Amino acid sequence: MAAYLLAEASVTDPVAYETYKQLAQTAIAQYGGRYLVRGGASEVLEGGWSKPPRLVIVEFESAEQAKRFYDSPEYRAARDVRKDAASMNMLVVQGI
Repeated sequence: MAAYLLAEASVTDPVAYETYKQLAQTAIAQYGGRYLVRGGASEVLEGGWSKPPRLVIVEFESAEQAKRFYDSPEYRAARDVRKDAASMNMLVVQGI
């Protein structure tokens, strides 16, 4: 069953974040992920949502595969670069 990794990022260092994006993109592809949303324009339509500064949605074949990506050495290297470049909220959700 497909699963979706959702990430909300607040970028504080755009130059370092570009390096993170390149490393993350490579790791996502290596673990079979596919970007569905990558920081496009968003608009709140209803309720108390706070408009995220940057939203990313990645599809994986399963939640287990998304977690393998997240825990991989490749993505750990990306996270190390990101630690001073952005704050991140991330979750994985099962599809239907």
